[in-house]
Amino acid sequence: MKILAITNQKGGVGKTTTCVNLAASLAVAKRRVLLVDLDPQGNATTGSGVDKSALASTIYHVLLGEKKLSEVKVRSGAGDFDIIPANRELAGAEVELVNELAREVRLKNALTGLENDYDYVLIDCPPALNLVTVNALTAAHAVMIPMQCEYFALEGLSDLVNTIKKVRAYLNPKLEIEGLLRTLFDPRNMLAQQVSAQLESHFGKKVYNTVIPRNIRLAEAPSYGMPVLFHDRASKGAQAYLALAQEMIKREKANG
Repeated sequence: MKILAITNQKGGVGKTTTCVNLAASLAVAKRRVLLVDLDPQGNATTGSGVDKSALASTIYHVLLGEKKLSEVKVRSGAGDFDIIPANRELAGAEVELVNELAREVRLKNALTGLENDYDYVLIDCPPALNLVTVNALTAAHAVMIPMQCEYFALEGLSDLVNTIKKVRAYLNPKLEIEGLLRTLFDPRNMLAQQVSAQLESHFGKKVYNTVIPRNIRLAEAPSYGMPVLFHDRASKGAQAYLALAQEMIKREKANG
């Protein structure tokens, strides 16, 4: 079981889009996938076809130790994967966990025992480096960083890399950067091309070959409560996430 935290403290870079569409694409490739929504906005929950307003319990109750993951898990309404949903309640977890013991390992402990149930666990992190994100980084084997190829993205990336180093030093020595994913990419934009080249020269093989284009179908799909795969499979966005899933699977096989 591979646990991937999909994170970037910069908002609007396609984290949730990546979580939902990668989960659906890995499921199409016959992989067993669990998506954990750790963002109080609950967009991954909605985008997976789950009504967040009708939920009796969410990841919030798991982090507070009131529920087990198995009690909270639901099946995606549009995609062959399981999801641990979230809603606005999660915003309160930060304050409530502050004085709790072992607060950084709540998610890690909750995921223990699921090793034989899933091939991939994808964690959609909030756009902030807070206690909830630290829980994700402590539980994860590796980090996937979706990022836009623009000037400020590089600045935010250095902050995130520093956070990963701290988590590795104090909480999770095996945490790795799995890969950098270029999202919302417009090849006609010269700056995007330059930043992309910088990423490749600095991070080398850590940069996925697959590039996620700026695509209207990708933007539309969440409003229908479904991954883009089921909204328009022929779209460039859907094809890109199917390609990303295959690239990940090939990497796993190559690393044995």
